[in-house]
Amino acid sequence: MKSITIDTVALHAIALPFVEPLRTSFGEEPFKSAILIELKTTDGVTGWGEVSTEIHPGYSSETMGTAAHVLPQFLLPLVIGQTVASPTDVPALIASVRGHHMAKHGLEAAVWDAWAKANGIGLAEAFAAHLPEGHTPKGYATVGVSIGIKPSIEATCAVIQKRLDQGYRRIKLKIEPGWDVELARGVRERFPDITLMLDANSAYTLADADMLKQLDTFGLLMIEQPLAYDDIYEHRKLQPQLKTPICLDESILSADDARMALELGACRIINLKPARVGGYSESLEIYKVCVDHDAPLWVGGMMETGVGRASNLAFASLPGVTLPCDISATDRYFNPDVTEPPFVIRPDSTIPVAAGAGIGVEVLAERVHAGEHLWQAQYPYLT
Repeated sequence: MKSITIDTVALHAIALPFVEPLRTSFGEEPFKSAILIELKTTDGVTGWGEVSTEIHPGYSSETMGTAAHVLPQFLLPLVIGQTVASPTDVPALIASVRGHHMAKHGLEAAVWDAWAKANGIGLAEAFAAHLPEGHTPKGYATVGVSIGIKPSIEATCAVIQKRLDQGYRRIKLKIEPGWDVELARGVRERFPDITLMLDANSAYTLADADMLKQLDTFGLLMIEQPLAYDDIYEHRKLQPQLKTPICLDESILSADDARMALELGACRIINLKPARVGGYSESLEIYKVCVDHDAPLWVGGMMETGVGRASNLAFASLPGVTLPCDISATDRYFNPDVTEPPFVIRPDSTIPVAAGAGIGVEVLAERVHAGEHLWQAQYPYLT
């Protein structure tokens, strides 16, 4: 494989209007915010990455503001001019900067894209090259859809039916205290056979165990992150009380976290968001932990633009990703996106990986510029 030398890096802070806002226990945002990273090598190859941070520190302590500060001031000087034989070299180059996983992920993702393009391979193939034999990508990812908090059970069921009609076969519902058991009961009465899971986004405490036990009667695939975002210990106490598998999301920041959570019995399923864990190099380590422990694994989403969506789809096509992933079709969130062609769900609830080298999609400069203008207009205090 060819090495690449990083020449320049440009940052594009953008805002994209959502087709429809997604409300969670964190609140609601009208726009998707992100920093797109445009990296060029000395050989003229362009790689793209996405820092999929939000305006407010809800899901993560990182924000658009922190990423816009840390990247040019601290991370970029560590990589510009460096020659890397593999994208897995990047974590060591930037290890002197603690934390800031999302910013690091976007930078590393741009290196993965450029390296794969320089070597004439797709991103899925690039990931597989860093795994043991037997992990040939499938060429597609099985996906599901996430539905935010709606004003009523009837409204929720209407959206579920819409998504089922579009081809999605796994439904994830966001919950919060007071919007949980009755929601699950109402949805199960209307849709007794669908694959259903609930996502709590850390909205509960161990004191809610008796209420959470009631969810066992609804045949759920999993309950995602019911307790604190930084907790493994209390999830270890909760999981034995439930028949429903707990899936950990925010609590898993590294392969060591995943190993500890699985071996302690704090969860039975792992949600992998590459942005949350600092990049695809660490994601590959988490992938190997889950394979070694025979633990179900799926790829979560941060409502990425086509840049991050293409990369996540490539990772989700690896055979050790065994459950439907939160990677929806393009038209679920954006019209238009910053990339072409769009991602389209097939009738079997799968989305094919983009063809071609690297991320396999074209980033359209005029759409990026439009996103930059919208960002500046909506958030001038952060520009």
